Amino acid sequence: MDLLLILSYTALCITVFKVFRIPLNKWTVPTAVLGGIALIGTLILLMNYNHPFTQLGSQVFNTTPIVPGIRGRVTSVDVKPNQEVKAGDSLLHIDPTPFIAKVTQAQAALAEGEQDVLQLEATYKAAQSNTVQAQAKRDRAKREYERYAAGFKRGAFTEQQVDNRRQTFLAAEAALESSTATEQQAQLAYQSEINGENTTVANLEAALAQAEFNLRETVVKAPTDGFVTHLAVRPGMMAVPLPLAPVMTFVHSEQHYYIAAFRQNSLQRLKAGDEAEFVFRAIPGKVFAGKVVEVIPAIGEGQVQAAGALMNTESLKTSGRVMVKLQMTDDLSDYHMPLGVNAEVAVYSDHFEHVAIMRKVLIRVESWKNYLYLDH
Repeated sequence: MDLLLILSYTALCITVFKVFRIPLNKWTVPTAVLGGIALIGTLILLMNYNHPFTQLGSQVFNTTPIVPGIRGRVTSVDVKPNQEVKAGDSLLHIDPTPFIAKVTQAQAALAEGEQDVLQLEATYKAAQSNTVQAQAKRDRAKREYERYAAGFKRGAFTEQQVDNRRQTFLAAEAALESSTATEQQAQLAYQSEINGENTTVANLEAALAQAEFNLRETVVKAPTDGFVTHLAVRPGMMAVPLPLAPVMTFVHSEQHYYIAAFRQNSLQRLKAGDEAEFVFRAIPGKVFAGKVVEVIPAIGEGQVQAAGALMNTESLKTSGRVMVKLQMTDDLSDYHMPLGVNAEVAVYSDHFEHVAIMRKVLIRVESWKNYLYLDH
């Protein structure tokens, strides 16, 4: 960039000296040199500050490691690498045999539990009947005892007869208390509920739901539209639900953005909505338009995490760059551009707009320079 400006200024000076026949002496030559230094230096400083440029840019995209929810042997792989799939499409199948058996067991246990609830209901109703009978016997024994006690005062019954009726009444009272306790126990067993459901049945239904969920997990499906890459799984392999052992990597089909790292010097000239231009090494000779989406409000080098050691001076000797999120506005569909390609990015602020023409010229020169490279 600097060399281009110097050569352009030199060509201009030579033209002026020749056209106007300015003599070369100790006054004219130093004036041209010093003027060039001042002019080019001022233009470069204004351009770099107000219309920053970086070679550190790249397209970013999200991926999801596909980890099965259950452990089992893979029976089939239903997707091919790097081919588009829709959300919900099958990616692979895991042998469902043990999970079908679990569902059957859970269904049988639930049916048995529902029968047990009916038995608990019958037991509770029988206990209620027993309590009613015990209460009736207690009341009858009480009346007999009271009648004999009243007759004893008139001399109609002996003390032994009254004592017998009292003992009968006390036995009936104890039988009623026992029957009432049995009824309460049967009631608790029958009416114990969670969310309006018998606890035993609710527990068995939860087990069935878990078994059915595990059975559904034998078919691993695409989370969104996208494609699978790094497909290393094959039929016969054992899939395990471990985050460190994904069976494939899924790339989402969504709007993709670019991240560029700019020097902190131009931070005050970077804001959302600014015009931007992209140059790709993969597409030399072309410049594409875009815009700034946001300036990421944190610099990674300054983050602090809990650790056993305190911060020291060395941890502050960083010069991290500002990360800027950008969006492409031009159409790149005519070009083969794999995700993650590198880009050089220029951002044009609304300050000293007339200087932006220099940046536009220079970034186009950078684009043409991408034709020139040597592998060694």
